[in-house]
Amino acid sequence: MKASILSIALVGVTGIAAISVSYAGPPAPKAAGIESKGYTWNAQQGEKIEALKLKGDKNNGEEAYEVCGACHLPSGAGRPDGTFPQLAGQHTTVLIKQMADTRAGLRDNPTMYPFAVTLTDPQELADVSAYIESLCIPTNHGKYEGADAEQQIAKGRDLYEKQCLECHGKNGEGDKAKFYPVIAGQHYNYLLRQMTEIREGKRRNANPDMVKAIKPYTDDMLVAISAYQASLTMPGAMCAEKASKK
Repeated sequence: MKASILSIALVGVTGIAAISVSYAGPPAPKAAGIESKGYTWNAQQGEKIEALKLKGDKNNGEEAYEVCGACHLPSGAGRPDGTFPQLAGQHTTVLIKQMADTRAGLRDNPTMYPFAVTLTDPQELADVSAYIESLCIPTNHGKYEGADAEQQIAKGRDLYEKQCLECHGKNGEGDKAKFYPVIAGQHYNYLLRQMTEIREGKRRNANPDMVKAIKPYTDDMLVAISAYQASLTMPGAMCAEKASKK
């Protein structure tokens, strides 16, 4: 099975779309999200709370992750163009929440849903999350590549330190206990897309505090802050640099 999944991971986005058809089933449910008056961010209920109580087994999680590797790659690196996010090193709490939200229809992700529902129970959610968290964060990820990168990163640093540092940390390490994600090593295009969707109310499982924080941001401000976030590294969690060939 591993060989077949690894081969799947090498195909392009068109191939991935075809693969998702093989996992096609009932459409994702539609749970009430941030657009609803009674919305509570990160409500502690359902399979999410059950998975959070369990100790994840990394060995079992490695096997369960094989289906995830089709899009996110065996390394968990995702894709530099931001089509699929970098997952390696992410907090188990964040991973469990996002998978449970997708399975419950609280986070709209029709590409991920057919794969997410193949995980059988809360224990498997805990296992695969433990495995992903154990992976080193790749240093080679998608960054802002404009000619004005230095200026954008400097501008983004100022915005980050005013609005984001308190939750996501100096080095983008997030906060496991509070379900705030690691953003160090994340792809620029993915960061920009997610913050744009959060600002516009399209990320239905978003934290209302974050929505409020970035609601006033212009597109240019989101570009700058994404450029800075994509430049962050998390000491002790990054993959070792490969020795250069002589």
